[in-house]
Amino acid sequence: MPSHPSLADLLGPWHEPAWESGLVARCRAAWDKPLPDLTNAELATLLRQRIATAHLLPLARARLAAGTDDDTECYEGELAEVVRQD
Repeated sequence: MPSHPSLADLLGPWHEPAWESGLVARCRAAWDKPLPDLTNAELATLLRQRIATAHLLPLARARLAAGTDDDTECYEGELAEVVRQD
């Protein structure tokens, strides 16, 4: 496994659903990215969908603790809100 795995490395290849939506497109776009390269908005989206939470929650918590703000969230505090809900 690569030193910085992607969701594809952890969960397998993307399986195209029978429908298309903005949410599906956002998840598909994030699927092959190394986890450290995911934006805060992508992390929030994936966590809301309960995708790979065991891998993504620690990353999200570390970013929040470090004060990492990459200006990608839909609204300020989006990632923190998703982490609090878990």
